[in-house]
Order: sequence, then structure tokens, then C-alpha cells
Amino acid sequence: MFQSNSNEPNPATPAQMRSNGDREAVKIMVVGSPTAVTKIIHTLYRLGFAEVTAWSPPIPTAIPGEVMRVFVRRVSVDGNSQ
Repeated sequence: MFQSNSNEPNPATPAQMRSNGDREAVKIMVVGSPTAVTKIIHTLYRLGFAEVTAWSPPIPTAIPGEVMRVFVRRVSVDGNSQ
């Protein structure tokens, strides 16, 4: 579904994502037309979710006219969470 870009690093393994103790990187993706993706990101900013600049630049997908933007948030992970 997504185009591979040889310039991009390989995705981190779960062990690598937990490099800060019990904090794990969680990736949130927004996929759609550039206009719709930007609108969602601005809405999430107004709701206090994340700064607009914290999202990746638009990444084209295999579908013409569709892009993906990614936000990474580190969250605490403990043995009791589900």
C-alpha cells in the first residue's frame, strides 16, 4: 500500500522503541488527500494533541493523490496495562 523509499531508515523493532526505560514509541498515522490530512492535523492541534510541526512531512502512498503523515509519541508502558 505504501511506497518504499530507500532513503528512509528501517522501522524500529519493539525493543529499540523501548530504549528510554519503560517508554515505548507509538506511531499515529493519518492517511488521505493532502488537504484532508492537513485538516485533521490542525484539528488535533486545536484539541491539544500535538504541534503541527511534530508530524512528519507528507509521504506519498501507492495511491495517486494520497499521502500519509506520521506522529510518534512516547508513552509509559508497565506490566499492568492492557
